[in-house]
Amino acid sequence: MATSHLIIVFIATLGALASSISGKEYIVGDASGWALDFDYQTWAKDKVFYVGDTLVFNYVSGTHTVVKVNGTGFQQCIVSLAIGTLTSGQDVVPLQTPGRKWYICGVGKHCESRNMKLVITVLPQTMVPAPSPMATSASSKLAIPTFYGCVVALFGSLLLLFV
Repeated sequence: MATSHLIIVFIATLGALASSISGKEYIVGDASGWALDFDYQTWAKDKVFYVGDTLVFNYVSGTHTVVKVNGTGFQQCIVSLAIGTLTSGQDVVPLQTPGRKWYICGVGKHCESRNMKLVITVLPQTMVPAPSPMATSASSKLAIPTFYGCVVALFGSLLLLFV
């Protein structure tokens, strides 16, 4: 009987841990994909991107590219300012750092004339709520992020299974 309770605790802990550390996958343009004449700014405006999330650019290989550029390259659709170019047609872009990210299509005038450009802001992955302004004691500097607490809980649950 106690073993079944431990298994339930273990599964619940594992589920909580998985949901807290896994990122979200965004299909750029949803069903439209990476395509001509789509409003990517409207698509992105109600989404919140975090470090750990991924962007997936779907398009027919050879018809478009995904070019990561800086802000100037984005505004002026300048491919020569490329930080990286993807061409597979199913390009997966992991969002690994916070900040602004700019993507354009490098084929013909797709960026300038056909609106194939996307800018997003990636937020840091926060696992712990910000401390309240009142918390100024030295002990507040010792706060352990939730992720590590989940890891400890997972290993604790595993230990209980074997005891």
